[in-house]
Amino acid sequence: MTHLQFRRFAGCPICNLHLRSIVDRHAEIQAAGIREVVVFHSPAEDLREYTLPFDIIADPTKKLYREFGVETSRFALLHPKTIGAILAGSLRTLRRKDPAPKAHAGRLGLPADFLIAPTGQVLASKHGTHAYDQWTVDELLTHARAFADR
Repeated sequence: MTHLQFRRFAGCPICNLHLRSIVDRHAEIQAAGIREVVVFHSPAEDLREYTLPFDIIADPTKKLYREFGVETSRFALLHPKTIGAILAGSLRTLRRKDPAPKAHAGRLGLPADFLIAPTGQVLASKHGTHAYDQWTVDELLTHARAFADR
């Protein structure tokens, strides 16, 4: 199975916070038979400075975002969970001295998650309603188990 994630831009503190949870549990995700693929609406040159243990796709024209119905919202950053994630992600970024965020194609993107079978069938999906509204690793693993047990 493939977990296709749509995130915002390279260096996004909210995305970095979420992706840290994916990196921290990547071995567990792989053991469940899931391949991680993350799409950013940043150009490839902005993504080259990041090292992640899974596949990254640059989609600066947001073609894949449109194909999968991944939206933006002027309210993306106003949810209380988003505000907490911005603060936590920004503090982590400052401590680690990561590159400053670049907001190619805007800051108001919404996340989305898709669990895709080897046949290409979408088994489960989530379109976020705010910038920090995505599956947790536990939710991803629950979805994968549900389809693996079939």
